[in-house]
Amino acid sequence: MSRRLPVAPAPGPLEAYAGAFDDLLGHRSQRVQFRRYLEGLLLASERNKTFTGLANTEPGAGATDPAAQRMQWFVSESTWDAERINQRRLQLLAATPATAPDASGALIIDETGDRKWGGQTAHVGRQWLGSIGKTDNGVVSVSSVWADERVYYPIEVEPYTPASHFARGKADPAFRTKPQIALQLVEQAVGAARPFRAVVADSFYGEHEAFKAGLETLSIGYVLALKPSHCWWHLEGTIGSVFDAAQAADWQADAPGDWVALQRVFRDGHEETWWALEADAGPYGPERAQRLVIVTTDPTQLPDQSTWYLTTNVPTPDSARAATRPLTAADLAEVVRLYGLRIWVEQSYKQVKGTLGWADYQVRNAVGIRRHWQLVWCAFSFCWWALDQEDIQPIESVLDTGLSPIQVEAVRAPHLSSANANQREKKTMRWRPRLRWPQALRKVRAWLEPYLKLRLYWQAGSKDPPPAPLQALLDRLEKGQPIYLYCR
Repeated sequence: MSRRLPVAPAPGPLEAYAGAFDDLLGHRSQRVQFRRYLEGLLLASERNKTFTGLANTEPGAGATDPAAQRMQWFVSESTWDAERINQRRLQLLAATPATAPDASGALIIDETGDRKWGGQTAHVGRQWLGSIGKTDNGVVSVSSVWADERVYYPIEVEPYTPASHFARGKADPAFRTKPQIALQLVEQAVGAARPFRAVVADSFYGEHEAFKAGLETLSIGYVLALKPSHCWWHLEGTIGSVFDAAQAADWQADAPGDWVALQRVFRDGHEETWWALEADAGPYGPERAQRLVIVTTDPTQLPDQSTWYLTTNVPTPDSARAATRPLTAADLAEVVRLYGLRIWVEQSYKQVKGTLGWADYQVRNAVGIRRHWQLVWCAFSFCWWALDQEDIQPIESVLDTGLSPIQVEAVRAPHLSSANANQREKKTMRWRPRLRWPQALRKVRAWLEPYLKLRLYWQAGSKDPPPAPLQALLDRLEKGQPIYLYCR
């Protein structure tokens, strides 16, 4: 076997992270572009992160520049496997205690739609796009996201292909609806033995009976939203919708009735009192196959923005169903906790995708689109991985993650000294700090951006070596040591 040629390393911890993927990239050019692509995604940018933006070439005219052409070839024509890259990314997340999944988390079904012009791009069609809040021409993807109160990250993604792409439309055997794609993602998570408490999704999936039936077949718990207008057949004068069920429950400040006060603690530390109701109406009830849980900040007004109508197949504690069902019982607080994870992910995950250029791909084929998405996810996960490497477990305690010794050694932070070994050995696998991705990104950019920019500016203006003070600063930044980037 021929010896692999070395590549120009990425700065700081990014090189250790990228090195864990090197055995999946058979050509030297692939390993080079993998590092350059992640660098471009992580940097702040004043324009969209297209190939010219990532390669820092002139917009428009710079599309033919060799640097931009190499990136385009890497994404659209090269031979690497995006799914193998994704599996390695998940192995690295599982190998780090701060991001390792456990059974208390939720598997969230997330749907993203982005506008795309023309009709030649794979999966494009006129459909509802959540990013702009209306029906337009674009590409929609369905992804599964693992989350608990501390951390979240994507697992798998599948694009939705509109019926117009198939010869027989929706009757074509190859056509799949979004709930069918979502159910496939859940099956993949179960097949990979990824732990989670329940599947969580919005009302589009909560009102889809086939999707819920599929989860029942898999013996998977779910907490799904319903629309306030969700109704069922009923006799005149009886409760016929979830909104009616909420209104029918009496509540007064000194006599809340069936409403239960819940104290919710948010990530910024503040607390709020919410109210939850276990309704018994129509096909829903504590002893039925589906429970109806209504959560609100104000039981008298039921404000639209802070009222949830939820259905779950998880049994109530001490109920007859809890003794016969394979699912772990959950009280009202647990149901609210699980759905609250979706709200957190929905609010922050969209910002993440915008920051890293999720929809900025300039490729038309399906393979290129998937590769771009997986590279965005690698950049996203690197921020979690690099947030606090001093506090990771001793690498020997995570050897059962399926990584080879070389890849495991790449996970170990190069700047960790033996003096910290005893302290790290005392940490347990249950140590899980509360992480904030924007904060993690700022820490990464505090050393990555000045290093790449200062080096670029100097090389653009002079062929001489940098002066000693500048070189000392570059050396520090190259080791991943940040500088404060904001004015005091």
